[in-house]
Amino acid sequence: MRTNLITPEGFAKIKKELNYLWQEYRPEITEKVAWAASLGDRSENADYKENKRLLRQIDSRIRFLNKRIEILTVVTPNKQQVGKVFFGAWVEVENEQREQKRFKIVGPDEIYQRGEIEQRKDYISIDSPMARALLKKGVDDEALVNTPSGIITWYINTIEYDFI
Repeated sequence: MRTNLITPEGFAKIKKELNYLWQEYRPEITEKVAWAASLGDRSENADYKENKRLLRQIDSRIRFLNKRIEILTVVTPNKQQVGKVFFGAWVEVENEQREQKRFKIVGPDEIYQRGEIEQRKDYISIDSPMARALLKKGVDDEALVNTPSGIITWYINTIEYDFI
């Protein structure tokens, strides 16, 4: 099940994408559809067909984003969380092989957002086994993470929050 939590930064990105689609991209494609339709026979009009397809994709994305925005809960870190791992924390961990990772625990909507080339490698979802194992733990605590290759022990080195 997908958690409906999001950071303020992630929520702003979703709102920005929605605004762009609704205010800029959709009107541009609508104009192209109208122009292509004015050329006559639509059955063999590639411009018309392609832009109608794009318009359907845009409308689908707009509907999806509107539905997500309705159910998302924006979580702003507060000073009471300092010292423990909660949603929105930047966490640095290390395993027994001295492999280190640093990431921010965010909502699933923030892992990959449209307009970004690829998934953020420094973000993990609150729904991931790693994040679940780290929640409510402090610096120097150990977290047992269940992975496909077995249980791995990670030690928490640092916990930081972005306070606005």
